[in-house]
Amino acid sequence: MANGSLDRWIFNKNQDLSLDWQVRKKIILDIAKGLAYLHEDCNRKIIHLDIKPQNILLDENFNAKVSDFGLSKLIEKDQSQVVTSMRGTPGYMAPEWLSSIITEKVDVYSFGIVVLEILCGRQNIDESQLDENRHLLELFRRKQEEGKLLDLVDECNGDMQSNATEVMEMMKVVASCLQTEHANRPSMSSLVKLFEGSVDVVINMDEDSQNELTLEVEVESLASTVADSVLSGPR
Repeated sequence: MANGSLDRWIFNKNQDLSLDWQVRKKIILDIAKGLAYLHEDCNRKIIHLDIKPQNILLDENFNAKVSDFGLSKLIEKDQSQVVTSMRGTPGYMAPEWLSSIITEKVDVYSFGIVVLEILCGRQNIDESQLDENRHLLELFRRKQEEGKLLDLVDECNGDMQSNATEVMEMMKVVASCLQTEHANRPSMSSLVKLFEGSVDVVINMDEDSQNELTLEVEVESLASTVADSVLSGPR
């Protein structure tokens, strides 16, 4: 793929490699379409389990393709959930991995983290940041409570700043994808319809955002200690 992986473009502070808002929106839609296809249009449902910028490849026109199915799980169409050993990349793993009983909504959670990274232009775990800002999800929750989400919009990109209102609307979608209760997260197909403007999607929201923060930290801690886990590192 001519333009490599998504992380090369969204974590790079070089203005020459910076993506404008329209391109980022298109990439988000392409990822959503890819996941919707895996979850609903294949003969057997495919849960990717390792959605992250390193596994999103871009062609010469910045069309995005979901790649690397080394950790994916096949389940039957009539299965609502599956029990499996923990697998994925710490920082992108949904809270329900604590029970090892998962659905395709773990991909929706990972998608939410990736979209947040696209909007903010930084990694979800950034060791170069101050301690209180190191975890992007925690920072997102805090700014959400303070009503200061605008602070998170990629400050190295003037076009993102110019479209801040639309970016903020996308952050609401991110919040719906990152809910603790997996049943409340939207399906990928409903998100595709929302992004394409073909239908209004009503999203149920969790009340306990603090619980989400606690579980996120626990998942990362558990992911580093469970012996039979299948964890994916940087590509």
